[in-house]
Amino acid sequence: MRAIKSLLTFLWMALSVIPMGTLLLIFSLFVSADRLWWWFAQPWLSGAIFATRRIGGVQYRVHGLENLPDKGDNQRIILCPKHQSTWETFFFPSMSPHPLAYVFKRELLYIPFFGWSLARLNMVHIDRSARSEAWNKVATLGAKLMDNGKWIIMFPEGTRTPRGGQGDYKSGAARLALATGASIIPIAVASGRCWPRKTWRFIPGVIDVSIGEPMALHTGESPSELMARVEAWIEAEMRVIDPLAYAA
Repeated sequence: MRAIKSLLTFLWMALSVIPMGTLLLIFSLFVSADRLWWWFAQPWLSGAIFATRRIGGVQYRVHGLENLPDKGDNQRIILCPKHQSTWETFFFPSMSPHPLAYVFKRELLYIPFFGWSLARLNMVHIDRSARSEAWNKVATLGAKLMDNGKWIIMFPEGTRTPRGGQGDYKSGAARLALATGASIIPIAVASGRCWPRKTWRFIPGVIDVSIGEPMALHTGESPSELMARVEAWIEAEMRVIDPLAYAA
């Protein structure tokens, strides 16, 4: 039964993205990326989270919502979540009071309908093999997007890590914070307990999401030192919201 529910959930995602992506691509010829976000992208992502909850049995709890600035707040924000699953890439846009711009690998643009839609939403796609060029693009476009009211979302570990594991935290988000005067919001996400990476099956249960207070660069602090604070908060909080994963 669990496999059937997982199949139905993914089938809904695969089939629904075709008409929604087609509409987004058509409307992108006439309206701004911000309208595309609220009219098409955010509703589809909310629908995906709804499907994983109602069909796949994946519930969630959010702690620390008060740490997100209000909708009318123009503070520059970079979200830095723990990355264990595809789930959080759908979840954060579905609940954010601001439109988000992901920093992501350009290979995602080649996914039919989903990737084509990403290309029309004014996000930051990079070639990870060309690091210097990639950073320049992140710094330039990141500042421009934040000026237009978007929050930037970057996974500091770069790729999905197994439940209970820890990747290498990159300093890109902290460097962007230094360049733009933004604050970083660290986020712990225990999504690996319900949607493990590299799988197509859900494990019914509850995903805990814990949002930390914004962190700004201290006077004289380097980007690597700021990222060390972000890493320390996330990894400590992961052991609070998912202690069984770190029991060993």
